[in-house]
Amino acid sequence: MTKKTTGTLRKPVPADAGISGTAEPVPRERNSTAGPAPAHVLYDERLWPSPGVWLIAAGLAAAVIVVLAPINLAVGYIASACTAVLLTVLLAVSTPRITVTDLTLRVGRAEIERRFIGDVEAYKAEEATAQRGRKLNGTAYMCFRGWIDPVVKIGITDEVDRTPYWLVSTRRPGQLVSSLRPSDPPA
Repeated sequence: MTKKTTGTLRKPVPADAGISGTAEPVPRERNSTAGPAPAHVLYDERLWPSPGVWLIAAGLAAAVIVVLAPINLAVGYIASACTAVLLTVLLAVSTPRITVTDLTLRVGRAEIERRFIGDVEAYKAEEATAQRGRKLNGTAYMCFRGWIDPVVKIGITDEVDRTPYWLVSTRRPGQLVSSLRPSDPPA
């Protein structure tokens, strides 16, 4: 049985070095880069809530004042401010990001290698509604937002993955589709 070693190689200790003799580490040869080269970002988008969603959040925060004003107006203002901060943080944290690099596609928390991406199609208006509704496959990965109309359907060719496609909301469907259809496929 052989033992794999990592880190540094050590010079053999001469026999006359005694018990306290130690060998100096000899560094392994390394490439000029410490890790893999960073991937080039081809497309990046955050699916921020629409102004209407932010307006509803502001209305909810203002409603807290109305509810608590009969009890104590100062408490109402404080609770309203806390509600506004909480809703802002929740909306910002829950906003998914779409990132396409030379090697991967990442939508929200899901990531797939570009070599497993098949056909890519953009849909708008009624066809986008149909893709999100009656034409939707229940096993597809879905990341869409009701306030963003266009969707892009990204076919998955990985035989191990049971997901037939990803359906993703985007405000820039043409750019997303073109970034997923490179002229030179990634190596």
